[in-house]
Amino acid sequence: MLKIENKKRMKTTFILFLVVFVLILAKLFYEQIINHENILAKAEDLWERDFNISGTRGSILDANLEPLAYDVASTSLVVVPSLIEEPEVLAKQMATIIEGDEANIYEQLTKHVSSQKILPEGKQLDAKEAKELEALEAAGVYLVQDSLRYYPNENYLAQVLGFCGVDNQGLSGLELQYDEYLSATNGSVNIGFDAKGNPLENYDDKLVDGGEGNDVVLTIDSNIQSIVEREMDVLMEKYEPDQALALAMDPNTGEILAMVSKPDFDPNNYQEYSAELINRNLPIWMSFEPGSTFKTVTFASALEEGLFDMYADTYMDNGYEKVEGATIKSWKAGGHGLQTYLEVLQNSSNPGFVDIQRKLGLDKQYEYIMNFGFGSKTNIDLPGESSGIMFSKDAMGPVEQATVAFGQGLSVTPIQLVTAFSAIINGGTLYEPYIMDSMIQHDTRDVIMQYEPTEVRDVISEETSDLMRDALEHVVALGGGSNAYIEGYQIGGKTGTAQKVENGAYLSNEYILSMIAALPMDDPEIVLYIAVDSPNNDVQYGGTVIAPVIGNCFEDIIKYLEIKPNETQIPKKTSYLDPVTYTLPSYVGQNVGDIKDTQVSFSNQGEGSVVVDQFPKEGSVVMEGSEVYLYLND
Repeated sequence: MLKIENKKRMKTTFILFLVVFVLILAKLFYEQIINHENILAKAEDLWERDFNISGTRGSILDANLEPLAYDVASTSLVVVPSLIEEPEVLAKQMATIIEGDEANIYEQLTKHVSSQKILPEGKQLDAKEAKELEALEAAGVYLVQDSLRYYPNENYLAQVLGFCGVDNQGLSGLELQYDEYLSATNGSVNIGFDAKGNPLENYDDKLVDGGEGNDVVLTIDSNIQSIVEREMDVLMEKYEPDQALALAMDPNTGEILAMVSKPDFDPNNYQEYSAELINRNLPIWMSFEPGSTFKTVTFASALEEGLFDMYADTYMDNGYEKVEGATIKSWKAGGHGLQTYLEVLQNSSNPGFVDIQRKLGLDKQYEYIMNFGFGSKTNIDLPGESSGIMFSKDAMGPVEQATVAFGQGLSVTPIQLVTAFSAIINGGTLYEPYIMDSMIQHDTRDVIMQYEPTEVRDVISEETSDLMRDALEHVVALGGGSNAYIEGYQIGGKTGTAQKVENGAYLSNEYILSMIAALPMDDPEIVLYIAVDSPNNDVQYGGTVIAPVIGNCFEDIIKYLEIKPNETQIPKKTSYLDPVTYTLPSYVGQNVGDIKDTQVSFSNQGEGSVVVDQFPKEGSVVMEGSEVYLYLND
């Protein structure tokens, strides 16, 4: 009986061992054959060190697809701390080569991590630094591919474009605004190490390519931007103001054509500038009293309400208006006398605008100011936009109502003023301004996203807009904007001179001078606004400082946009200070001795007595006293 029981136990034990053995074999089969790749991947994770390779960040392009910001290949320094034998010595050597802080480098060399990128000096090395580091032949030191953000035009459009940090991440401007779309996924180089941290000799390094970001195409036209930048540089050098700005827009769409903020900086070396300078894009950030440029808003509002016929109805400017005990004076001693309301705008009469506001009333005045977009952000696609400062309606007593009518007592941003002015002249539609035209694929340039103009609201009628275009042309031809006048071209605009405010008090002899203008007024293609903060000279009027700059910009913009001259232009009011022009007749075929013109001088070229050619040509408009070349031949 005992023998039989022993046999049963042995049989049971054998079966148990057999089952365990089969399970072990099954497990080995599963792990070695079926789950092989998963096990290997886990092992490789233990063996490998990953060295990041930057992807290619998308480029920023202008409207003509010219590059404004793009990535260039670079090299960065990465170390495996466990392989470094003499960190003190290596830190000293590296600090000398890359001009870094030795203590900071030593701290990174001795970190308890699998790999460490030496920052900040070890990122984006130049060729000389990379060659000297490679010559060290130090264990655990690696040079890996990286990307350097490059701005080929340096200070050009600086605050708009912004800049990227050491990891190629957008930190300001458009680089920040569209970082999500410009950014690229990083790749890596995976190198095998044994348990002691030594590189595996027969292990194939693995390369995972980095991705590519999308390109952003702007509405900025580099041809117009360059013209405005040039003139703003001249203005800065001539007047040495605290700061200055310029903004150009297509009034029919809201597209930003040019944007300038001075002083500026070089985004390639942004670390050398103050945070205040590099983060303040003045056309969207700066908020100040607009002065007389705001009269365009008040005047358009009154016209829309049908409060007067600007050509026929009149106002007597005696030099001042009384408002609740306050005296609001005209800039001209004794006033302008009896004027049409068109002349009230043309002469920029503050008392006249007090009268217009009284006709308009608080409710309508406030309604139009809000409808034109003041007191709130325009939602332009740039970071750092301000909303300006506007009274609450309840806080506007008679004095505040009067002063706001001519641009004093409220604070606006340039972008608000330009969008409102655009609505005044484009037929009455307020557009949301924008600076990104489209997003395209980096290699193929296939369009991924296309921006379309956004209509916010209709503010005034087309009829009122027609009247405003004529009124604003009168201001340039016959009023304070005459220094922006260009013979043959319909330019309309308004100048402004606003006393600066600090801590609620007006500063003596501190002004912001400005002008906003557009052309051609029969079919406006561009609005240009320029403002200068505290120019260092004795001339404190927008018409004398800013209007000539506007005129210089428009001279070249007219040629670039191929705008045709218009015979219906309002003739300019002249004074004895204005240069006299002369339209050249044809001298070809005449005997040189018979030419009696005294308005110009002549320089005879060649021999003979008969004029066979001339320069400038017939019909050219020249300044009186200019030299004309006559080419002679018998």
